[in-house]
Amino acid sequence: MRAKTSAKTWLLSAGHGSVDIYQGIVPVLVPFLASERHYGYLGLSGFVLAASLLSSVVQPLFGVLTDRWAMPWLIPSSTIAAGLGVALIGVAGSYPLTLAAIALTGLGVAAYHPESARLARAVTGGDHVGMSWFSLGGNVGFALAPVIATPVLATGGLAAAPFLIVPAVLGTLITLPLLGQRVASTSKKHAAGADNWPMFRVLSSVVILRSVAYIGLSSFLGLFVQQRVHPGHVAGEAALFVLYAGGAIGTVLGGRLAGRFGRIRTMRWSYATAAAALVAVVLIPGPALYGVIAVTAIALYVPFSLHITLGQDYLPTRVGTASGVTLGLAVSVGGAIAPALGALADATSLRTMLATLAVLPISALLLAQRLREPSRLEEPQDAEPPAKPTPAQTP
Repeated sequence: MRAKTSAKTWLLSAGHGSVDIYQGIVPVLVPFLASERHYGYLGLSGFVLAASLLSSVVQPLFGVLTDRWAMPWLIPSSTIAAGLGVALIGVAGSYPLTLAAIALTGLGVAAYHPESARLARAVTGGDHVGMSWFSLGGNVGFALAPVIATPVLATGGLAAAPFLIVPAVLGTLITLPLLGQRVASTSKKHAAGADNWPMFRVLSSVVILRSVAYIGLSSFLGLFVQQRVHPGHVAGEAALFVLYAGGAIGTVLGGRLAGRFGRIRTMRWSYATAAAALVAVVLIPGPALYGVIAVTAIALYVPFSLHITLGQDYLPTRVGTASGVTLGLAVSVGGAIAPALGALADATSLRTMLATLAVLPISALLLAQRLREPSRLEEPQDAEPPAKPTPAQTP
């Protein structure tokens, strides 16, 4: 039984990666859209904004819908929609059509995540390690996007974009056999426990703080490393590789640590470590900086899958809504704050801005002190264990 469950988890993780590839492909498309179709910076930023907003902000809406109606068909259809949007960019001849194609990709990504997180809960039984592998699939897919898309577009230009639908087709095929598990597994989860919105709001605040810290670091890390280690793109790209690799390690590690020490305790440790590591990033010079970046990435990604499972457990009757918020709306705030971080760096320095990011995991740590494991929340607060009989009472 264990091997069978493990195989399903791997398939689901691969399917997740086949969708999140398309989140990473849109930035890869930007230089080709600029060179072949001569769009300006404003027009190009419109593409990125449409993709990011639709793929994240709309996710809670799909979560609400999937809580109300069973939509297992949404997983394969949204996967195909994500790939089809990118494929249509190759044949779209005008700016509005290209924008519509990118919007289709964003909608596909948004529609996929709440229902797939619900399916992951059914397949894994909410197991921390299983959910961490599901999350890892998305991280790997995003990181592989440049590796897959750049050679295709460099060889054939935007006309070759239709070939990029292949990951979506493969992801759909490997996920289809898992869809039948959804109703039987999640109905039991819905019947157990009551929604705890106060705890969920605290958790959402923690996710927002983590998002701003990670996106702020990843957006400006390449430039900072070029200043501190070595000028040129190689040093910056190496730092981003370490960041993404550390994130992958942290995602899997988080599930294992949670299984041993509990989710809340693991989250607290990780945010305390992340705060110290972010301070070290701005203080440690030279090649040793790469090691500190790895520690920072691991610490920021250890809680990633734990946020998902905690959100689902805090809202057991609204698993789709919980997944949509933890994977979408709360995460998107980091991208919205990025321009403000850039303005702070312009007004002070890149080093000062990165140093201020350490305040965010500290704040997340303080908020996490208010969180409790959902199992404890469901226990009566005033219940006392029955008194053991004294020797005199024993017949």
